[in-house]
Amino acid sequence: MSSPPRKTPAQLRSARWFAPDDLRSFGHRSRLRQIGYGPEDWADRPVIAIVNTWSDANPCHTHLRQRADDVRRGILQAGGFPMELPAISLSESLVKPTTMMYRNLLALETEELLRSHPVDGAVLMGGCDKTTPGLTMGALSAGLPFIFLPAGPMLRGNWHGEVLGSGSDSWKYWDERRAGRLSIRDWQDIEGGIARSHGTCMTMGTAATMMGIAEALGLTLPGASSIPAPDSGHVRMSAAAGRRIVEMVWEDLVPARLLSRASFENGVACAMAMGCSTNAIIHLIAMSRRAGHALSLQDFDAASRRIPVIANIRPSGERYLMEDFYYAGGLPALLERLRPHLHTEALTVNGRTLGDNIQGAPVHHDDVIRPLERPVYAEGALAVLRGNLAPDGLVIKPSACAPHLLRHSGRALVFDDYPSLKKACDDPDLEVSADDILVLRYAGPVAAGMPEWGMLPIPVKLLKAGVRDMLRLSDARMSGTSYGGCMLHCAPEAALGGPLALLRTGDHIEVDVPARRIHLAVDEAELDRRRQAWTPPPPIWERGYGWMFRQHVTQADQGCDFDFLEPGFGPAVPEPLIF
Repeated sequence: MSSPPRKTPAQLRSARWFAPDDLRSFGHRSRLRQIGYGPEDWADRPVIAIVNTWSDANPCHTHLRQRADDVRRGILQAGGFPMELPAISLSESLVKPTTMMYRNLLALETEELLRSHPVDGAVLMGGCDKTTPGLTMGALSAGLPFIFLPAGPMLRGNWHGEVLGSGSDSWKYWDERRAGRLSIRDWQDIEGGIARSHGTCMTMGTAATMMGIAEALGLTLPGASSIPAPDSGHVRMSAAAGRRIVEMVWEDLVPARLLSRASFENGVACAMAMGCSTNAIIHLIAMSRRAGHALSLQDFDAASRRIPVIANIRPSGERYLMEDFYYAGGLPALLERLRPHLHTEALTVNGRTLGDNIQGAPVHHDDVIRPLERPVYAEGALAVLRGNLAPDGLVIKPSACAPHLLRHSGRALVFDDYPSLKKACDDPDLEVSADDILVLRYAGPVAAGMPEWGMLPIPVKLLKAGVRDMLRLSDARMSGTSYGGCMLHCAPEAALGGPLALLRTGDHIEVDVPARRIHLAVDEAELDRRRQAWTPPPPIWERGYGWMFRQHVTQADQGCDFDFLEPGFGPAVPEPLIF
């Protein structure tokens, strides 16, 4: 695609606010003077929004207050005018019932921040799970040049000289505690050692996955997604992002020019090779639909058949964490090894192609970033199963599942809410075997906002017998740091009358991951009788944002976006009137 001529100062979007000789622009300029700025700060300069998701409540983003100053420095160096705009932080660890409910709110906020303010481009600062897709979705809809600045992973955890990984070791040692094999003192020591610095989870959870996907899409500077948050390289990258966005505005490098179908296929390929979080499917589908290049579950499953996991990062990998990944060469090195599966002609925010950016990127540790011929897992990280229980699909992460569960049949043990499930699983006398399939329903997007409840707890009776994995099924999600035989995102969800709502304890379920099949062994006549008798559960939210969410959220296979925010809902929103 040929490049348009460089913009002139008179063509800047912000000039609509500041350039005219009229009363309204007088007011805009006088209020900037009120802050202490003068015409030499804004005149003929691109105004760059620094959309910052820093918050006291978000440990992943503790450093973004300082990094905003580094971005500001870069913007000023390149001749731009920085304008920091705060946005909702979406702290994965503290926001309840789930940040998934508020990803679309961040997307809506970001879109309207950019549209309503006198800005020409934006640096988006995020990284904690839902902030990467939320910021990106909003910026895609706004249509202005933007660059994503990843928060970066935290340092490795440590306990008694043992390396700890975010989330993954929480689940592991909590099971040991529930089994009576870990003291309260050890548990408290783990609590103090598992998160040792600012930054996102340092396992290949949702945060690391989505930051890596953003880089593979071409939305970050090369190598930006892998830099640990406390590393001085992160400071330099932040300033470089500030410098680059100013040039992107002059070049008019808007998302419509930057992103293509090929870009999103690169994102899928990268996700598979990284051993990605299951949440990648929901978020990348939503992002692709916003950009007008809609992906489907089939795109992910087809990629999974072709592309192996080569990042040996927990939980899909055996031992390493994101800090090791960075030292081994980071995402550019992984993408260079993945080159045969990439569209290397895809454009990126630095104005070069992805192929140019990764050319010759070295791998410094062959066990952390494996060669394609010696993968961690021969197929991609995720698989999509379909059948009469999930006609619109469900997702499983076979790379983090016990191999013997990939072909399995068992009795369903069904729960309609999490408290009932938890109480039963903590009961040492629960009638359950390791061959059973635990089921939680009414935890999908409409019913409950789709929380990360899908890594259902293994019953304590089985834990004490040494069981550490079993098949579990739900219409919920799970943390990207989770692992095990968890079948997730079952669509349509139970609250909409999907087949999951018809399941009963004692029913027989057949699962065949290699064949991508799940089947409920109940005849159609019986299912029809159950369907006629079924009534939907009462809604949790009957006013406010929760009401709006359940009225407009789409299903997991469509990305869980709001229907009214997708491009096909109506004509493009015009520029704001200024009078």
